[in-house]
Amino acid sequence: MAGRPEILFPLFSNLTSLAGIGSRLSERLHNLDIIYPKDMLFHIPQSICDRSLIDSVLNADLPQTVTVRVQVIRHIPNFEKGRPYKIEVKDEQTKFNIVYFHPRIQWLKDIFPIDEVRVISGKAESFDSVIQMTHPEFIVKEDKILEIPKVEPIYPLTYGLSQKVINKSLRGILKIIPSLDEWIEPNLKNREKWLSWKNSIECVHSPKIFNDLAASNTNRRRLAYDEFFAHQLTLAIARKSKKTSTGLASTSIGSFVKKLIISLSFSPTDAQIRAKDEIIDDISKPIKMNRLLQGDVGSGKTLVAVMAMLECVESGGQAAFMAPSEILARQHFETLSTMLQDFQLNIKILTGRDRGAQREELLSELKAGEIDILIGTHALFQLDVIYHKLRLCIIDEQHRFGVQQRMELGAKGKAVDILIMSATPIPRSLSLAQYGDMDLSIIDEKPIGRKPIKTVLVSSNRINEIVGRIQKAIQDNKQIYWVCPLVSESEVLNLTSAEDRFLFLKEHLGEDLVGIIHGQQKSTEKDTTMERFLSGDIKVLVATTVIEVGVDVPNASIMVIEHAERFGLAQLHQLRGRVGRGSMQSSCLLLFDNSISKAAKDRLSVLRETEDGFLIAEKDLKIRGGGDLIGLEQSGLPKFKIADLATHADLMLIAHQDARFLLNEDPTLTGKRGKAARTLLYLMEKENSIPLISIG
Repeated sequence: MAGRPEILFPLFSNLTSLAGIGSRLSERLHNLDIIYPKDMLFHIPQSICDRSLIDSVLNADLPQTVTVRVQVIRHIPNFEKGRPYKIEVKDEQTKFNIVYFHPRIQWLKDIFPIDEVRVISGKAESFDSVIQMTHPEFIVKEDKILEIPKVEPIYPLTYGLSQKVINKSLRGILKIIPSLDEWIEPNLKNREKWLSWKNSIECVHSPKIFNDLAASNTNRRRLAYDEFFAHQLTLAIARKSKKTSTGLASTSIGSFVKKLIISLSFSPTDAQIRAKDEIIDDISKPIKMNRLLQGDVGSGKTLVAVMAMLECVESGGQAAFMAPSEILARQHFETLSTMLQDFQLNIKILTGRDRGAQREELLSELKAGEIDILIGTHALFQLDVIYHKLRLCIIDEQHRFGVQQRMELGAKGKAVDILIMSATPIPRSLSLAQYGDMDLSIIDEKPIGRKPIKTVLVSSNRINEIVGRIQKAIQDNKQIYWVCPLVSESEVLNLTSAEDRFLFLKEHLGEDLVGIIHGQQKSTEKDTTMERFLSGDIKVLVATTVIEVGVDVPNASIMVIEHAERFGLAQLHQLRGRVGRGSMQSSCLLLFDNSISKAAKDRLSVLRETEDGFLIAEKDLKIRGGGDLIGLEQSGLPKFKIADLATHADLMLIAHQDARFLLNEDPTLTGKRGKAARTLLYLMEKENSIPLISIG
């Protein structure tokens, strides 16, 4: 079963092996990420050109591509340098010119003989009140009119490529595509009325009407599903491989967890208990855990993480808790130290600031097994950090850490269980695309007693009124976040910057009461400012979106977001979640520019209607699309060539379920459908997952 199937060889040949594609053209195709012939098949049309025959250019809405029957009247040579060569022709209603620059005169005389009829197709336009067609794309005799396609697909181009070249190359490739065995489950294929892969490819490249280009088109959906299925099958194989990886069972009688729950001044939500049970069930098995704990802002993920760590520690292991910033790590350390003060556990913190003898002493304790829970930043996985018996690694706000960093921390012990936490609600389809290899626990309830955040839309013209309200809030000992979209003034965008707003608020509120934090500052500077805000010395913190993931400031009860129309709904929800962490009523003011459209204002109104982060994320996905929503470059999300994460969201869940079903039914992918699925993996260049498939 090793190696690419022979049936795919033509699709992975060198582009220059195809008729009409030389080395120069091949290089230009590479600029479109077309490396092999199969890549050309996934380079789908973005529009169509109607080349249906019309009686006269007068019937066209110029400028427009037209196909018309003409009689040649005369040739008009270009006697002056730089002037075009013209051929006067007439259709059924009018005369017009065919124009050539840098002409091959004899060729033109041969192809356009005087008095003869030709069918031409190209872009007609009016120039100095004279209709002309420059360099027609098709010129044929009447009996060859069928050589002109009635509808021609239009493809994305790059420098040095024309539609004619792309179309010609594709026609050649379509002739060599093989018929592949079907990898789609038969009932699904019948239900969706999908054609074969080959036929779907052919149809996508042969659109007849504009609806054929739509993402909802049946053939486009079939090909989108193929991409999703290949991706989900890869994740399912990885997940199954991890599930068969030997781990260490962390089992106890659960006395630590029971003691913690009894000590709490509140009752955990049903969602927290459910997530706790799922995690503890995982770590009690001799199989490595790889689980994502996803919950909205303020849903109580930390408590669940603490219960998981207690289970691990009671079983004789060590737990590591990694946070994305030092100040957040210190807040977690203080929270856990207070929460677990009656447990007689050794809880320590390790950050990049720790140096010298103190650090050496901590590392010695850790190696000897004297530390039960270690909290910190990326310092937790430095080379000289050695654990005695690391059993559980918890990573907070995982998107701030790279995959490599997570792997390095997991490698600090034997078969370490991994729990990743995220407070970023993302739609189910995106979650499956990004975390499909992981088991998922969701906390979809807010703690009892948490007051809803009052969200209002306010015109930016009322800035002085808002400042007056802020002054009153400061007198009432409240704290305020003030978020701006830019760090500094922009020559391109007419938006208030954080630096400008910082100076403005200092002038109106007081020099010592206002601080600023943004991504261009050094980490130490940001941490110092956040510590002053946390202590209450700073009353108003002007910031960019760097506070989207940050420490809890219970006294912060007002969030002001300028130019809210510039942010996505999910991001606005994340920012809003920075307030409302205490007992007081909190509010969020969304400032908008008066010039924004009604649609943009209606979009912001979604924040007034709900605090359900998952619902907001779904609406955001539908409005903005997958790429705009999350930023593919830094999100870890895969890039799909045909599939659209927003439009085809329903297919992702189906692909996820079917991939797992197939792998359970045929673990080695050696059955008829399994072999076809292997071919799909090679076709989509995901063959790296194949060695992970268990053989026997």
